[in-house]
Amino acid sequence: MSIPPPPGPHQPQDPYQPPQPQDPYQPPQPQGPYPQDPFAPPPPGPSAQGPYGPQGYPGPPGSPGPYPYPQAPYGAGPYQVWGQGYSPYGGPSAINGLAIAALVLGILCFLPAVGLVLGLVALAQIKRRGERGKGMAIAGAILSSVGLALWVLVLATGGASDFWQGFEEGASARSGFALVKGDCFDMPGETFDEEVYDVDEVACSGEHDAEVFATVPLPGGGFPGDDRVTETADEKCFRLQDGYAMDSWALTDEVDVYYLTPTSESWSLGDREITCVFGHADDKGTLTGSLRADETTLDADQLAFLKAMAAVDDVLYQEPEDYAEDNLAANRTWAGDAGDVTGRQAVALGAHSWSAAARGPVAALVKDLRTESAQWAAAEKAADADGFYEHYETAYGYVDGRSTVTAREALGLATTPPAYDEDSGSRDGGSGRSDDDRGLDV
Repeated sequence: MSIPPPPGPHQPQDPYQPPQPQDPYQPPQPQGPYPQDPFAPPPPGPSAQGPYGPQGYPGPPGSPGPYPYPQAPYGAGPYQVWGQGYSPYGGPSAINGLAIAALVLGILCFLPAVGLVLGLVALAQIKRRGERGKGMAIAGAILSSVGLALWVLVLATGGASDFWQGFEEGASARSGFALVKGDCFDMPGETFDEEVYDVDEVACSGEHDAEVFATVPLPGGGFPGDDRVTETADEKCFRLQDGYAMDSWALTDEVDVYYLTPTSESWSLGDREITCVFGHADDKGTLTGSLRADETTLDADQLAFLKAMAAVDDVLYQEPEDYAEDNLAANRTWAGDAGDVTGRQAVALGAHSWSAAARGPVAALVKDLRTESAQWAAAEKAADADGFYEHYETAYGYVDGRSTVTAREALGLATTPPAYDEDSGSRDGGSGRSDDDRGLDV
């Protein structure tokens, strides 16, 4: 049968309650790791007292005598409390690292296939390990799936080629063929006789290696070859320089024309442009200040003057290569054209409203141009070569003469006349075509 717990102070304490104070008049009871025998004789002293006396309770009828009270397990007195440092709840579980990686790849839409795989693996690990991050893993897998579908769509529709073409063009934005008219730059090497992959753009007001005066677009398709590109550059660049530097007198013999042309490698990256530049005739020298003289830098008087004189220069540059002794008819025809153009430009200059400072010098120039025009008309009617050259030399005496220099000075333009190319018999402003003109590959 079961033994009821003894009443009184020997009722066991709740192990989660603090210990009760010990009776100072009761001697301490021995402690031990094992419970005492409940049927052992009680120790002497008042601890064995109970409602039935010191010997315990009488027991059932016919029993041999009173039974002793069972002793409290683990010794007399209250239970020991739990040790400190334990928490009644466990700490939060860790977040799965693959779930985080899957979410990041899904948001960035970068390597979507990898993000999808990481999300699926993370879900399996979370279920097995009890980790957190299930929502992140699911979101990463879904976003990566959408990104993967978009990549497949782009590849199927050819959008990838357009993307990479735009990327390549953007990556080459600072290369040599990204220069525009008016830019000044320094070369990466010491000379122009080498391939150019990139240049350093600098201010035109200071020293620089070159100044861009024109760009020539090339048609699409396959690369036409180095020789064909060079021929196009040689043809176009020398013709376009006058539109940028309208004051040909400002182009001294220290200035020469160069050009940057595409290579087969740069062509595959979208390079379809020839870049025409001014550089120092000594490819180790530098230029200072801009050579630009066009509508963006000139005033109305300067523009009117330079346009008129450019028309006269153009017709003079068309002088036949054959001497009058060999081909008098061709020279007479050219002289007639020179006379007509010179006369028309004299009229244009006379009709312009000039500033007070330029009015007198320009009027003197107009008078000389009319005289020059008359001499060209006389050369056109010459009966032989001797008569032709008589009027020819008189007409050329007014070309770039004193009245021209005076008018230029009044207008604030360059006043040093250009040199003549004796080999061709035509005038050369220092930047005209020469045998040592060079092209650069970019």
